[in-house]
Amino acid sequence: MSRRPPGGPRGRGRQVGLIVGVVALVGAGGWFAGTQMQSPADAAASRRPPEAGPVTVAVERRKLTATVIAQGGVEFGAPHAVSLSGSVGSAGGSGDAEAAQRVTKLPQTGATLREGSVLMQVSGRPVFVLRGSVPMYRSLGPSSSGDDVRQLQSALRRIGHDPGAVSGNYRQGTGSAVTRWYRSKGFVPQQPGVADQQQLGDLEAAVTDAQRAVLAAQGDAGSDGGGDGGKGGSGASGSPVSGEASALELRAARQRLDRANAALSAFTATYGTKVPAGEVVFLPELPVRVDKVKVRLGDTPDGEVATLTSSDVVVRAVVPGADGAVLREGMAVRIEAADGTRVRGVVAQVGGAGGQADTGKDAEGTGGEEKEEDGTGSEPDAGSGADPSAPVQLVVSVPDPGPLKGQSGGTAEVTIEVGASEGAVLVVPVAAVHTSADGRARVRVERDGGVVNVPVTVGLLAAGQVEVRADGGSLDEGDRVVVGR
Repeated sequence: MSRRPPGGPRGRGRQVGLIVGVVALVGAGGWFAGTQMQSPADAAASRRPPEAGPVTVAVERRKLTATVIAQGGVEFGAPHAVSLSGSVGSAGGSGDAEAAQRVTKLPQTGATLREGSVLMQVSGRPVFVLRGSVPMYRSLGPSSSGDDVRQLQSALRRIGHDPGAVSGNYRQGTGSAVTRWYRSKGFVPQQPGVADQQQLGDLEAAVTDAQRAVLAAQGDAGSDGGGDGGKGGSGASGSPVSGEASALELRAARQRLDRANAALSAFTATYGTKVPAGEVVFLPELPVRVDKVKVRLGDTPDGEVATLTSSDVVVRAVVPGADGAVLREGMAVRIEAADGTRVRGVVAQVGGAGGQADTGKDAEGTGGEEKEEDGTGSEPDAGSGADPSAPVQLVVSVPDPGPLKGQSGGTAEVTIEVGASEGAVLVVPVAAVHTSADGRARVRVERDGGVVNVPVTVGLLAAGQVEVRADGGSLDEGDRVVVGR
């Protein structure tokens, strides 16, 4: 059996087929590579962004509520510093007038002070708090009169120590009531001391001596006039000169007696139980709480001794001028503390230099006037002042603070509803509203592949959304309005 040599016709056929296959494969690869290759111009063109189109949002129909939201601090209302109006005790009183005044018992932070309570002690003596609009500015005692005496008498009556008539004149009944009050609190009232007692004794002795001198002068005058007048008064003791001298001595003795009686009367008019200037602090409203203590044991109380507040809780915040312009006293407030506590409040003050809430409690005698002045003073800040963008102070009172009362010094968020639509209304983003040259507001609405202008009337604005009503043309829920490109 014979074989064909390797280089025969069949071998050459296989080689040709292989070469053709390789060429076809290379050609296909070249074609594929050619389709994937781009020129620099083509590559740049492929990276260009698509043509810009309008950015649209759908028109919504819902109720719109406008609110002012701010962060504030929780604290007690009406803070005010107090200081003593004078020394405790008094010169010549029962205390040691030479000893320095020293704080011997501090006010207690957080303590509630009611009428007749002891705020602190100085040199072992009490400093009481009483209700009254006239500040303590002097010591009160026998012979004192005025509005401060009248409010002391009213306070004594309220705490159960009736002074008698509330006349504004400090008399024995008032002194007796003061004595009972001090003793009921475990203190000795400020009564005449050793020096006063010594002076009273000296004045009484002067009156007695003057009375004796008058009696002696009267005796001398009688003996001169009762001589042997039938003999023409020729005796020495009955001479006219002697009689005139006796009359002069009697007149002088009587004048000394009058002066002694006047001095004794003036002294006894002020002699008795007193209320030293430093032992009472009159406050317009009670009760109050001690917020901060500003002295230490052993200090001389010659400045502020404490800061007192009302027992009302308030939240103080600052809002932008634009928000302050729409806020009014009496608006309802939702309050949420940092721990999630939620309570209700009321706008008590917008603006105002003092930034203090008006809790609705008038000070005795002058509260109504003070409230009216506060209201007047707040208008420039809440209204159209010189700089309407300036921040505005806001005070929110909390009638029923509940657990918020224990969070003084913390923070809380306040939310105030300043307006709401009447039911569901058409709402679009503020960015969708444009003002044309004629001053009319309009929105741009996508319609049939294009954009049309629809005039609108703008209503309530809240949280970046605004109420709109079509003013010619149509605008419906679900329409897409242009807000940008």
